[in-house]
Amino acid sequence: MTAISLDKIKKVYGTVPVIHGVDITIASGEFLVLVGPSGCGKSTLLRMIAGLEEISGGELRIGDKVVNALPPSDRDIAMVFQDYALYPHMSVEENMAFGLKMRSEGASEINTRVSSAADILKLQDYLARRPAQLSGGQRQRVAMGRAIVRRPKAFLFDEPLSNLDAALRVEMRLEIAKLHRQMQATTVYVTHDQVEAMTLADRIVVMNAGHVEQIGKPLDLYRKPASLFVARFIGSPTMNTLAVDVAEPAGEDLVVQLPAGRAAIAVQDRSTRKAKAVTFGVRPEDLTVCEPDNAWFTGELVVVERLGSQTFGYLDAGTGKLITVEFPRVAEVNVGDRISVKGESTKAHLFDSQNGQRLN
Repeated sequence: MTAISLDKIKKVYGTVPVIHGVDITIASGEFLVLVGPSGCGKSTLLRMIAGLEEISGGELRIGDKVVNALPPSDRDIAMVFQDYALYPHMSVEENMAFGLKMRSEGASEINTRVSSAADILKLQDYLARRPAQLSGGQRQRVAMGRAIVRRPKAFLFDEPLSNLDAALRVEMRLEIAKLHRQMQATTVYVTHDQVEAMTLADRIVVMNAGHVEQIGKPLDLYRKPASLFVARFIGSPTMNTLAVDVAEPAGEDLVVQLPAGRAAIAVQDRSTRKAKAVTFGVRPEDLTVCEPDNAWFTGELVVVERLGSQTFGYLDAGTGKLITVEFPRVAEVNVGDRISVKGESTKAHLFDSQNGQRLN
C-alpha cells in the first residue's frame, strides 16, 4: 500500500489552464473518489497520476518518490478504463496474463496470480472465453483482474461503470467495494455519479472547473457542504436552494425571509450578519408538513413520485422552481393537494449569494 500526494498540480493545454493548483493527499489504503460534472478536470487529474498526461506544474509523489517525469510503466500503478480495453483475440486468461508476460514473470507465478484474481472476481468458469463471449459486467471484471494480477502500488479507475446498465452498475459497485475491503489497496476512482461516490468512497473530492470545491467524508459533504456547488451536486434529489432576503440579525442568528414565513439560522462569522441577500438551502428529507401559520413554504403539489421505499412531492410555492419534499412512504398525498412545510433551522443551510461559500 502506498500514499499518493498531489502538491499544487497544474495542467495547461497551450495557453488554456484546466487544472488550477490542486492539493490532495491520499492515504495508503484509502479509497478516494474524484467526482464532478463533465469537463471539471477529474479524468485529466487521474491521467496525470497515471502518467498519461504531462504535469504542467506542481509535484506528484507516489510513495516517497517524485514521479512527474516517470513514464507510466515505471510508476507501478494499474488503471481500469471505461471501455475495458481488452484484447479481442485473446482469452480471458490471456488478457489477464498479458501484462505479466511483458514483464517476463515466470509461468508458475503468472498462473498463480491469474488463478488468484479469477477466484476473487469469480471468473474461473470464463478463463477460456474471449471478450466477445462475455457480458459487460464480466468484461469489466476481466479488466479489473488484469489490474489485480500486477499487484501495483495503487489502482486507478476512470468511470469504469458508465457503460453498464443500471442493474449491472449496482452489482459492479458492490464488487468493487468488496474488492477494496479484501485488498486494502490505495484506490483513486473517477465518476460523475454522486451515488457511486457516496457509496464507495472513504473520502470524496468534489471538483468544479479544475478547482477542488471540497474534500471530505461522504456524509460530511452531504450534511455540511462547503459551497453552493457542493450542496447542489451531492444528494439525490438535490438540495432545495433559493435566493432570500435577510430580514434582520438576531443575536447569533440571521433571520431570513422565506416565501411563507421566516427562519432564524445561526452563523459563525459576525461579518455575515450584515448580509442583505443570501442563498437558503434545505434538503427534501428535512422538510415536514406543518400548519400554515408556522410554514416556510406553502403551495400546491404538482407532481408526486411514489418509489416504494420513498415518496417525493414537488411543491409549487411561488419561488419560480419547485420545492422537493420527502414524505413518509405511505403518506396519503396527491397532486393538487395544498400543503405547508417547514424544517428545523439547525438543518438549514446558508450560502453567500456572491461567491457561493457556506455561511453557517
